Order: sequence, then structure tokens, then C-alpha cells
Amino acid sequence: MSKNSRDQNAFDKAALDYHRQEPKGKIEVIPSKPHSSQRDLSLAYSPGVAVPCMAIHDDPQAVYEYTSKGNLVAVISNGTAVLGLGDIGPEASKPVMEGKGLLFKIFAGINVFDIEINEKDPDKFIETVKAIAPTFGGINLEDIKAPEAFYIEQRLKEELDIPLMHDDQHGTAIISAAALINALEIAGKKIGEVKMVINGAGAAAIACAKLYISLGLDPKNILMCDSKGVINHKRENLTPEKIDFIAETDISTLEEALVDSDVFVGLSKGNVMSARMLLSMAKNPIVFALANPDPEISYDLALETRDDVMMATGRSDYPNQVNNVLGFPYIFRGALDVQAKGINEAMKLAAVYALAEIAKEPVPEMVKLAYNVRDISFGKEYFIPKPFDNRLITKVSIAVAKAAMESGIAGKVIEDFEAYENQLLDRMGRDEKLVRMMQNRAKANPKRVTLGNGEEYNILKAAQILQEEGIAYPSLLGSKKLIREKMEQYGITLDIPIIDPNDDEQKETRKKYRKTLWDKRNRKGINEYKSKRYVRQRDYFGPLMLEHGDTDALIIGFSKSYASVLKPVLEIIDKKPGVNKVAAMMMILTEKKPLFFADTSINKNPTPEELVEIARMAEFTVKSFAIEPRLAMLGFENFSAKADTSKKVAAAVKMLHEKYPKMIVDGEIQPDFALDGDHLADYPFSKLGSNPANVLIFPNLESANLSYKIIRGMKAAQTIGPILMGLDQPVHVLQMRSSVDEIVNLATIAVLDAQIKEKK
Repeated sequence: MSKNSRDQNAFDKAALDYHRQEPKGKIEVIPSKPHSSQRDLSLAYSPGVAVPCMAIHDDPQAVYEYTSKGNLVAVISNGTAVLGLGDIGPEASKPVMEGKGLLFKIFAGINVFDIEINEKDPDKFIETVKAIAPTFGGINLEDIKAPEAFYIEQRLKEELDIPLMHDDQHGTAIISAAALINALEIAGKKIGEVKMVINGAGAAAIACAKLYISLGLDPKNILMCDSKGVINHKRENLTPEKIDFIAETDISTLEEALVDSDVFVGLSKGNVMSARMLLSMAKNPIVFALANPDPEISYDLALETRDDVMMATGRSDYPNQVNNVLGFPYIFRGALDVQAKGINEAMKLAAVYALAEIAKEPVPEMVKLAYNVRDISFGKEYFIPKPFDNRLITKVSIAVAKAAMESGIAGKVIEDFEAYENQLLDRMGRDEKLVRMMQNRAKANPKRVTLGNGEEYNILKAAQILQEEGIAYPSLLGSKKLIREKMEQYGITLDIPIIDPNDDEQKETRKKYRKTLWDKRNRKGINEYKSKRYVRQRDYFGPLMLEHGDTDALIIGFSKSYASVLKPVLEIIDKKPGVNKVAAMMMILTEKKPLFFADTSINKNPTPEELVEIARMAEFTVKSFAIEPRLAMLGFENFSAKADTSKKVAAAVKMLHEKYPKMIVDGEIQPDFALDGDHLADYPFSKLGSNPANVLIFPNLESANLSYKIIRGMKAAQTIGPILMGLDQPVHVLQMRSSVDEIVNLATIAVLDAQIKEKK
């Protein structure tokens, strides 16, 4: 073989390897593949791109290997049935489609192009979708009105060879079917014997009825109602889909239909079901009132009317939310990962049974923490999984993938499902989901959060976001005159409390605070004169507000050094019982998973005993974020302890192993080894096993502070913190010049702290 031939073969191999690279799964302005040299560019485009092009030409299935097709879904609509807004057109539907794309991304790591087609003619719409289908690994049809939706979906399913689903129909059907299975079990009823009333006869209602029948519901026991009443043998001019549900009965109204019925499924509009109608239903009635935002009967009214009712709604503020996000991300995830030729009934039923089974399994502690509840167990208030249950990505996706393989429509076979499960978990270890989870927990029970430096633009914007998003009830601490001037200057309108320590309105409060400060510090260098002067300073006034219960949480700092702002906090706020030294931890939101660094801000050169205390506080704090803590005690040696620093860390590890044997912690270990499962495998004796650490305890302040400051300065990952640990009140000190996002995130954590304190 000539040298030129060898060089060309090597180039071709490099080109194929380049295009095989796993996309990061995030559509970015910056390319996710190497692009820093001429050789990189020649592999990405001409001439190297010709090699994968010809490979795909020779084997069309190779498109999944060399391109992002296998992780790309199109969300397609013509805007003819958008939410409850009706036919508002393709442009107006775009925000909904973009939102759907976001859900695909955050819950299943799937990239999405939203495509709004200006075409109402079903056949032309179908031809358009078929023409662009080669770009995508799957297609999610959205917000297309009935009856056209049935025809469009049926034809596209027959004529395309990729996963396709009209989520408005099948998503609701799948989630509600899982809820139905479990609700019937709790009620002690058999699906083949129950009488069901379905109010609504659109695409979702038809799909639900068909799926319930496939689960064993007797079609003769269904009464379906539309806007004109019960679909019975007296009705005329019915669509083909409604004809399938004609009932041989003289019953014509919803009120009549509900008498002695076992199950009500509402897919219509709000407040159409009265308390009297509910009372007419059979014992242990099941009511799925799924209209949004107003259910067919309100949750509170239903429970006031009957204590034996089992209730589900489409709302997140009540138990048992029938939310399509429980289904479509994971159904497409499983279908894409086996390169399925479609989404068939076997795959839908697999998703149904997987969802139903999750709700019946013991709920992991991390899920309870995620929803800030002490206990969740299978029963009337929990018969369908929670949207942020991290078991969904594995249980549902795997069930769907297996069903696709078993039913013969998978283009790719998964041989090692344990490895696939780990891939799914790795794929979803993303920062967006964690931040969203924390904010949702905060919104469920928002608290009063006082923000210092209220005249700063970033603080004002953060307060606006906290209020508008319902994360907290913010107040501003600072000069009332200056804050109002800045609000006017920046065009920010906020109707929230402004607390000015020097205002005449605070005269009595200052007296009260002065006494507290004097009582706490009169033998520690503060006299009455200083107490009188200090309470006019916001760095003291803020912690005193917290100490007196005049706010639930405090965020201060921003314009001063960390140490100078922390000093009055430590003088006023007590430590938690048993805590000797407070510490600070940074949350680092990396591309794959969150990491936690401690101590980053307070203890310069902790002793072994202090390292033990820092590790224990870090473990507790990380658990509060619904994350299993895996701690690495860092050093510059791996389990050898020759240097003094390593000996100190090794001594701390020994104490932790002896006192807290269940704690997942080990060291001393270098950070690159602690974060790499392959490296960890070289130390089978380690408590970390081969699973990387997510909490890094540094041997001294310099190493911890410099490490996270490098990450923050490079903008290589989002940082949240410093999170103060060990104080008895929810207070955190901002880094100087924190961004708006950093302030909002730290305030969110303060709300979560306040929620925990409230429970105690």
C-alpha cells in the first residue's frame, strides 16, 4: 500500500471518528465538536465530511451513527388547537412549541426543533411533514384540531419509519391510564366491571377511551359526552371517531350519566361537574378532572363533598397531577435509543405499566426531599408519580425500549440494560433540572427573604424575579430614598417592603435590636454606644431582623468583602446545636452533574476534627437538595499520607469511617481520581467504589477558594453560593458583584433552608 493510500485511509478514519462523536445534546452557538485547527475544520466539512456522507449513502442506517438525528425530535403544529386558546395560528403557537421543546430537553436530554406549519389542509400538512422527516429521529405532533388530527397522525404513522406521536391524544391517555390502574386498585374495583363517564370527545378523550379499552375496560360501560350531551343512538351527524362510542341508552345529559358511575374522566372545561353530581356516583368514585386551569370540579370541593373520592387533576398544586411530561420525554427517549420505526400500542402500554408500577414502589428519600414532604406513599393522595421523580427516565425509557425490541420495530438492539440505565442517568445529570427542582420546592412554600444592598441593579432585578416567579416574598434592605431613585432610574417597578435602618419608622425596632446586640456582645468588645451605632448599619440590621423573626431568610453582601459582611452575621446568629465552626460550600453546576466544594470561604487551615465537621455539614446540606452525597476528602496524594497535609486528611477520614460508618466518604485522594470512575476502580477498598464523588472536601481554604474561583472566572460552569453551613438561621453571604442568576439561586436556597427550619 502506498503512503498516499495509507494517509487517505487514516484521514477517512479520522473523519468517521469525528462525526461519530457523541453530540453534547445541547444546541449551542459554540460547536460541540473540536474546531480549533484547520484539521478539525477539514474533518467537520470539506473534504472530511464527504467520508460520512458516502458511508450514509451506502448504509442509510449509518445516519444515526454519524449525525445527531438519533437525538433530534421535531415538535410540529399548525396552531389550530393551542391549549385552551383554539385556532390561533402557527406564529402564535410557537411559544407553546418552544416550551414543549424545553421539556423534552430538561427531562430526557432530547434536542428539539419546533416547526410551525402554515397549512390547515390535512393532505398538504402531511406532505410537508413527510418532506422534512429525514432530518429527525422522531416527530411529536402538537395542538392540531380534531378530527384532522386523527387523519394526520394515522397517515404519517403509516408512511414514515420513525417514532411519531400526537401527544395531545396519546400523552394524556398514557398518563391517565396509569393513574386509572392504580386508582382502581386502591378503590378495590376491577376495570372490566366499572362504569365510566368521559366528558369531552376530542382527540385526547378518544385516545383515552381506546387505551382504557385495551387495558380491559368494557366499551359497553362507557358513556362519552360532548358539548351536546351523551353520545347515544339518538344523535346524528357524528364524526367517525364518535360513532365508535355511541351508547344504546336514553340517557342524554352528563348529570344523568354520572348516576352510579365509578369513574369520571373530564377532558372538557372547568366547573361542569357539581357537588350533587359527584354525590350521585358509586362508592369510592374516581374523578379525573383534567381541564386546565379550572378542573371540571375543584379539588377542594370534591374532597369536601365526599371523603371517599379519589381525585386527579391537571394542576401541579394538588396531588395526583396528570401531567404529560410524565410520558412523552421518556417514550421518545426509549424509542430513539433503539431507533424504533414508530410508537406502537405495545410501547404505549409499556409506558402505562411502568408509570403505574413506579407509584406503587417505595418512594426514595431523594424524591421526598425534592418535594419537601416527609412522607409519600401509595394511596389516595399518591397514585401517580411526581414529575421530578428521577426514576422516570430509567423505568419508562427502558420499558418503552424493551417493548419496541420485543414487538419487532427496533432498528437497534440494546444488549446491556444496566449500562443503558447508567447512560440515561448520566445524560440527565444536568444543572437546569436541579435549579428548576429547587425553585419548584421554593414556590410550593415561599418565605420572606430580605436582600441587602437594595439599591444595586442586580439586587433589584433578582427581587423582581423572586416576586414574579413566586419563589419568595422579597424585601429590600438599604436607603429607602436611594432604592426608589434607582428603581426609577432602571425602570423597575416593585411593590415590596423597603427596610431602611435609618428611617424614623424603624426607631422602636432599632431600640429592640440595640438591646439584643448589647446583650449578645457586651462582654465581647461592644459597648452601648457601638450597639446604638451598629444597628443603623445594614450589615448588622439584617442579621438582627432574622434573629427577631422579622424576616425568614437573609441574603447580604454583594458590594463588600466576604469576611467583612460575615463578621456581624457570626456575632448575632447562633450556630446550630453541636456545631463548633461554620463553613461555606459552593455548588458547581457542571454539564453532567452538580459538584459541591467545601470549605471555600471561612476556615483557612482546618484541623482533622474541623474537616470532619465540614464533611458532616456538607453531607447534610447536599441531602437537602435531594442528591445522594458521595464525599472525597482531597489531597495531592492517593491513599499514601506521606505529606503533612495528606496525614491531616487521612486522620479526618479515619474519624469519619469510625464514627459514621454509613457515610460514603474516602480519601485522601486527588480530585481527578475522585471524579473518574475508571481511576477509582484501581482502589477497590475505597468506600467510593467505582462511582465518582460529587462532594469535594478540600484540605485548606486556599485550594478550595482558588479552585472554584477558576471555574467561576472561566465561566466553565454555573456556580451557586457560598452556601453557609452550621448557622441556626437561613442566611447567606453573596460573592462580590454576584450576577442576577447567582442572587436568585442563593435566595432560592435560603427559602429551602427556611422551609426546613419551619418543619423543625
